[in-house]
Amino acid sequence: METIIILVFVLGYLAITVEHSIKIDKLIPALVMMAISWALISLGIDSFPQWFDSANHGLVEGFESLGHESKMHWMEETLLHHLGKTAEILVFLLGAMTIVEIIDYFDGFSTIKSFIKTKSKKKILWIFGFLAFFLSAIIDNLTATIVLISILQKLVSDRSVRIWYAGLIIIAANAGGAWSPIGDVTTTMLWIGKKVTTGHLFVYLFLPSLICMLVPYLIASFMPAFKGNLEQSTEEGTDKPKSKFSSTMLYLGLGGIVSVPVFKTVTHLPPYVGMMLALGIVAIFAEIYSNSKFSISSHDSEESDAHAHHSPVHHSLSKIELPSILFFLGILMAVAALESLGILFGFAGTLQDTMPMLGTELHHGGVSDLVVLLLGVGSAVIDNVPLVAASLGMFTEPIDNELWHFIAYSAGTGGSMLIIGSAAGVVAMGMEKIDFFWYLKKISWLALIGFLAGAIVFMFTRTIF
Repeated sequence: METIIILVFVLGYLAITVEHSIKIDKLIPALVMMAISWALISLGIDSFPQWFDSANHGLVEGFESLGHESKMHWMEETLLHHLGKTAEILVFLLGAMTIVEIIDYFDGFSTIKSFIKTKSKKKILWIFGFLAFFLSAIIDNLTATIVLISILQKLVSDRSVRIWYAGLIIIAANAGGAWSPIGDVTTTMLWIGKKVTTGHLFVYLFLPSLICMLVPYLIASFMPAFKGNLEQSTEEGTDKPKSKFSSTMLYLGLGGIVSVPVFKTVTHLPPYVGMMLALGIVAIFAEIYSNSKFSISSHDSEESDAHAHHSPVHHSLSKIELPSILFFLGILMAVAALESLGILFGFAGTLQDTMPMLGTELHHGGVSDLVVLLLGVGSAVIDNVPLVAASLGMFTEPIDNELWHFIAYSAGTGGSMLIIGSAAGVVAMGMEKIDFFWYLKKISWLALIGFLAGAIVFMFTRTIF
C-alpha cells in the first residue's frame, strides 16, 4: 500500500510539473493526489507498520500492535493536525493577499513605483533583490514575494521580462527568510521548537544567506535578459496615483504585515491571528477612505467610479488567486500523507545511515554535512516543512548547535532550486503563471550555485564562531 501511495504522489507531482503540456491546472492533480493518498491510508490503515506523530515529531510506539479503532483514531487526529497547520498557512496567505489587493485598490504601489526612477533592467534587478532579501526577513518570504511581484506587475509590462525578475526574487526571498526566525516556515519551526535562538541564527546565517543571494544576482546581471532599459509604458501619467490615499494605504498595509511578527512575539499566538487583526485594521481605513468623495480622482475610468460605490474589501477578496490557495491545500496535505506514514522520516534516517562518513562531520552529532546538503536538495523536490519536521524528530543536538543552523540554511534556501520547492516559488508560479520547465532551465542552476556558495561560507563562519 505504501508503494501505491508513493506512486500516486509521483504521478500527481509529474502532472503538476507538466501542467502546460497536458492543459490541466496544477491545482487539480494536487487536490486529486491529496484525496486519493488519504483514502488509501484509511483503507489500508491496518497494514502500515509505523505512524509518524507530527505533533511530537516522532514515531508512535507500538503502532503495529494497536487495534483498528486506535489506528483510525490516530489517523483522524493526524489529519486534523495537518489540516490545522495547513489552514494556518492558508489563512495567513489569504490575509496577506487581501491586504496587498487593498493597497492595489488605492493604487498604493504607484508610490513605490515613483521611487524607482531608473529604467535600467540591471539596476531594477538589484533594487528588487535587496528589497526581497530584507523584506522577507521582516514579513516572511511568502508575503515578500506577493508584495514584490505585485509591484513588478505595475512596473514591468512585458511578461517575458517580468518572469526573469520573479525567478530571481524567489532566490532572494528564500535567502532572506533563512536568517530570520520569522522569515521562513522552517526557521519558525526550529525557533518554536527551541532549536535555534534569534541572535545565533543571525550570526551564523546572515553572511551565508547574503552570499546565496549575491552570487546568482551577480551572474544574472551579466545575462542578456537584464541588458538595456525597460520599455517606456504606453500609458501617460501612470506614475500619478489614482487616489490621494495611495501612500497612506501603502504604509498602512505594509505596516500591518510587518506588525504580525511583533504581535506573535507579544501574544504567543499563531501568525495568522495577527494577520487577521492587521487585515481588519487596514480594512477599516479602506472602507472609510473609499466612502470619501475625494478618494478617487476625477480623471479615472468608469470602472474605478463603479468600484468607489462598492466595498474595497469585497473587491479585493474577489481578486484573490483562489487556485493558488487550493493548490497549497492539495500539495501540503499530500506531503502530510507521506509524512504520516513515516516515509519522509525513514528517508532522512536512510540518508544518515548510508552516508555517515561523507563530508565534514559536524562537531557534536557526527551528522554528515552531505546529509544536511541533501536535505536542502530534497526540500526542492519535496516540501521543506516535513523534512525539517523529520529532522526535529531524528536529531537530538542541543539548542543553537551548528547542525540546526545548517538545517535552517539548507531547507530555507534549497527550495529555490525548483519553483515548487518553496512557498515563495509556488506563489510566484501562481501569480505569474511561470512554467515549471522554464524555471528549471533558466533559474534552477543559478539557485544551485548560490546554495552551494552560501553553504561553503557557512562552513567557514561556523569554524570562526
